[in-house]
Amino acid sequence: MAVPPPTYAMAKTTLRPVQRAAAPAASAAFQPTNTEPAAWAIHEFGQAVLPDERYRRRLPMIATAFAQKPTAPIPQACPNAAETKAAYRFLANDAIAAEDLRQAHHQATLERVRQHRVVLAVQDTTALNYSTHPQTTGLGPLGSHSPKTIGLLLHSTLALTPTGQPLGFLPNAVRARSQTKVRVSRKERPREQKESYKWVASLQACQAVAPACPTTQLINVTDREGDLYELFAQASRGAEPPRVHLLVRARHDRKRAAGSQLLWAQVGRQALAATLSVLVGRHGDQPKRVAQLQLRFQGVELPAPKGARDAGPLRLWAVEAREAKAPKGQPAILWRLLTTLPVTSAETASEKVSWYAQRWQIEVLHKVLKSGCQIEQRQLETADRLERVLAIDLVVAWRILALCKAARELPADPISDWLPTAQWQALCCYVQRQTKPPESPPSVRQAVRWIAQLGGFLARKHDGEPGTKTLWRGLQQLEAMTRMWEVFKQPERSQKCG
Repeated sequence: MAVPPPTYAMAKTTLRPVQRAAAPAASAAFQPTNTEPAAWAIHEFGQAVLPDERYRRRLPMIATAFAQKPTAPIPQACPNAAETKAAYRFLANDAIAAEDLRQAHHQATLERVRQHRVVLAVQDTTALNYSTHPQTTGLGPLGSHSPKTIGLLLHSTLALTPTGQPLGFLPNAVRARSQTKVRVSRKERPREQKESYKWVASLQACQAVAPACPTTQLINVTDREGDLYELFAQASRGAEPPRVHLLVRARHDRKRAAGSQLLWAQVGRQALAATLSVLVGRHGDQPKRVAQLQLRFQGVELPAPKGARDAGPLRLWAVEAREAKAPKGQPAILWRLLTTLPVTSAETASEKVSWYAQRWQIEVLHKVLKSGCQIEQRQLETADRLERVLAIDLVVAWRILALCKAARELPADPISDWLPTAQWQALCCYVQRQTKPPESPPSVRQAVRWIAQLGGFLARKHDGEPGTKTLWRGLQQLEAMTRMWEVFKQPERSQKCG
């Protein structure tokens, strides 16, 4: 938003008249420059199919502005009034489909997925609560406790490397529950109309894109809510061997096809295969910790449920990961996993458990989306507009998490792979108290720690690596520093040009 020109008080004097300079004209008022689209924003959204070339130019500019000030509302994130107005017009344009915005990022994600032999496609649901914006149209109830609790449901599928580096989103789905209660038996409702179908839809979408990644094995990972016979049945359809495998945390204790013994009682009696150390992420008030898990596994055949007898039994592998001794005051971890991948050794059992341990990354990303990008504070008039801004904020949230993880997974890479030259130069000069930036950029790990320190990270020996919260705070501080850095560098550039 443009700032009005400063006013100057005229001092009174009885000595003699003084020649005073004229007050600055309105054109000399402080006018922040337009946002230049970052290279990463052009890459993520450059393939968007939009109705006009102007929109294709505008989209990366909006994404860049949001990423530079993640926690800011739209008017504060945009550099001036004209950019703010343009952003609101973009989000209000019914000719722009949110799916087209998401699809552009999906294509960029597939480029990264193709570079890896194994990629985890982790799916999960989060509720976006807009109860404080009751006049927004198109929202639906989020639960049965109160009709005033309204919002949208976001079901994400996040691509991760086996070590947890986020590669971007594969299919995302946004929906609002119906405000009208229709009393239809769950068994009579078509499969596509059931809320649980979102798990199957994510797997189907992964199966659809798998041919575009012929050298990559996709593993669709779900939590307990995804323990559905229909999901395993869908995995068995199509190509042989399957292009997409499943790794699901079991919710049900089923009977085995042979005999009446329950599945997990039988698996628990298997010989101890291995003990695996797993990093468990922060959950609520419980800090992150390293858990020692005892692993057991077995091949199993599970009968089809009563309503799907013609489909035949499921041939899967079961892995139990049990924490024998948990820290005082914390529940012991017990992961019971079902997978379509063969588990025939301690090594393959450990591999599947370590893959499932990365599932918490999608929960961290949803936290970044809500707390870092403030998606639930976006004030737009319709659900369609919220869905458009969500498509942009999701990519911003992914980038923050990816940068945070890169400091751990790719620590020696140059920060220039992530930040434009002006940003890393401004950061180095500020930290090192120098006016001349170094010739080569610092490493990702060093730069991330510096940025996080701008956001409150203390960088003490026992603090470990910074998290996403201090990182998104620091990025906002870095943006203001970079703008000032560019102002100070302008005279130097002018002298060189002259």
